Amino acid sequence: MHVLNKSFLYAIACLLLAMVTIQSGASIAKQLFPHVGPEGTTAYRLGFSALILCLVFRPWRHLPKNWRPVILYGLSLGIMNLTFYYAIERIPLGIGVALEFTGPLAVALFSSRRKRDYLWVALALAGILLLLPNMGEVDGLDPIGVLLALTAGACWAGYILFGKKSGGHGSGGATVAIGMGVAAFAVVPVGVISQGSALLDWSLIPLGIAIGLLSSALPYSLEMVALKKMPAQGFSIMMSMEPAIAALAGLVILGELLSGWQWLAIFMVIAASLGSSLSSKE
Repeated sequence: MHVLNKSFLYAIACLLLAMVTIQSGASIAKQLFPHVGPEGTTAYRLGFSALILCLVFRPWRHLPKNWRPVILYGLSLGIMNLTFYYAIERIPLGIGVALEFTGPLAVALFSSRRKRDYLWVALALAGILLLLPNMGEVDGLDPIGVLLALTAGACWAGYILFGKKSGGHGSGGATVAIGMGVAAFAVVPVGVISQGSALLDWSLIPLGIAIGLLSSALPYSLEMVALKKMPAQGFSIMMSMEPAIAALAGLVILGELLSGWQWLAIFMVIAASLGSSLSSKE
């Protein structure tokens, strides 16, 4: 029991560190949008992440026997990154993550069989709806940004489910490296076609490497370690802190101010996840 608790606490520590680094990286990434757009920033993130992870973990030594979940994991990862960057180009970082979080929250809730969890679904939906009013007004949220964030959430759910299936062979780091390679192969050409030679600006490349390290290479490796030590539902529940961390990162790094109602909506989503966690342990 002592070993189990120690393993679980280690997984929690990995997730907390992953959330802090990934949202710090997202805040830095958003500052690159005026130079290379969301497509170029995604290309930096996935390309450098794949390179770093392959150099560190040498995944060719741990090739999977079943490639299908790894490929789906990588595609979910790549599309999630691209649609999320498109979203936060239009809406604040904290709100984008709150909407994106519908993916892992759905994984946690749909894996439960308790009727009371419908209450947590209702609370999460209420929080999301609280973010949506007045989208057509000048100061309202961009509706396309909202839809893109929800799309990223669906990909996030796929990332969790396929990551769990593909993380059982070899080392978790090797799995992430292979998945990141798949994501880079699928998405980097989009950035190259869209931004061209702008990606070769030597003043931007160090930032691109930092984004790749902070936003993907380090946090996804930590998340894969956590996925191997806890069930998918527990992983999704722990990620409930992500919207608040993102909102704080957006405030500190980007100066993105949220209204009281928007903060309330974010914490309603978090409360729904935590409530699901408590009920699942009963």
